[in-house]
Amino acid sequence: MADAHAPLSTEQRPFGELLTAMVTPFTDDERIDHERAARLAQLLVERGHDGLIINGTTGESATTSDEEKSAVLRTVVQAVGGRAHVLAGVGTNDTKHSIELAHAAVEVGATGLLIVTPYYNKPPQSGLIKHFTAIADSTPLPVMLYDIPGRTGVEIEEETFAVLAQHPRIKANKDAKGDPESASRVMAATHLPWYSGDDALTLELMRRGAVGVVSVVGHIVGARLRQMIDAFNSGEQDEAQLMHESLMPVFQGIFRTQGVILTKAALALLGLPVGGLRMPLVSATDDQISVLKDDLAAAGVSNL
Repeated sequence: MADAHAPLSTEQRPFGELLTAMVTPFTDDERIDHERAARLAQLLVERGHDGLIINGTTGESATTSDEEKSAVLRTVVQAVGGRAHVLAGVGTNDTKHSIELAHAAVEVGATGLLIVTPYYNKPPQSGLIKHFTAIADSTPLPVMLYDIPGRTGVEIEEETFAVLAQHPRIKANKDAKGDPESASRVMAATHLPWYSGDDALTLELMRRGAVGVVSVVGHIVGARLRQMIDAFNSGEQDEAQLMHESLMPVFQGIFRTQGVILTKAALALLGLPVGGLRMPLVSATDDQISVLKDDLAAAGVSNL
């Protein structure tokens, strides 16, 4: 386990400690709402975020065009660039397409890339190594891998991490595998900076050596996540645990269905509407919103 009292270097936490995978705001006619995107990005940074992920799964990247991805990324870079890391989600199940997205991200000023494991076509581990390496080789930007086998159908195996961690631009991993034991082994073997990709496991993974989180609930409780991380890093383990427990209703509530659905519903409840969703995702039902209100109340959330 990492020494909670030892300050981490920039190399050890290359993208900071608290990042949120940002939703993409839409207008009523499902165009990207750039004004609200800028406002949301600014608010998140003001609430203690070190960085934002744009065009990730939570940003509905599956249903936005390449042109829209570049446009919203440019909006966020202009809104918070210089104050926070802005990582572009560029991972697809087509290496060539991912490289094209990476080049576009460089052009609009992204400071890093998030690359998810290729989905659906289930490449072998040798294919994963070639895929990630080709994208990392294609730009000068630092890379965060994203391991989420529940969505992609294939995991990054421990031996594969050992190879990828040697690449000079592969700087971190976002872990949504849900296997803290495996995470511990990879962190010990590779010293690759580790970010929780599961809000409910953030504190557990930090106890095992992770440096932070790529959050979804950070949209709603970013300031409290910042406090929890700071308490942990200051050696205030009991305080960090209490804060984690106080946030459990939000962790559970936002993920009662697809996270972006209830995140957008929660933002609307808290006075920062960001529009609906593009099909096949759909907006929260009245019953889901009613339960969400109870979840937020249980965690003491009444405003942003």
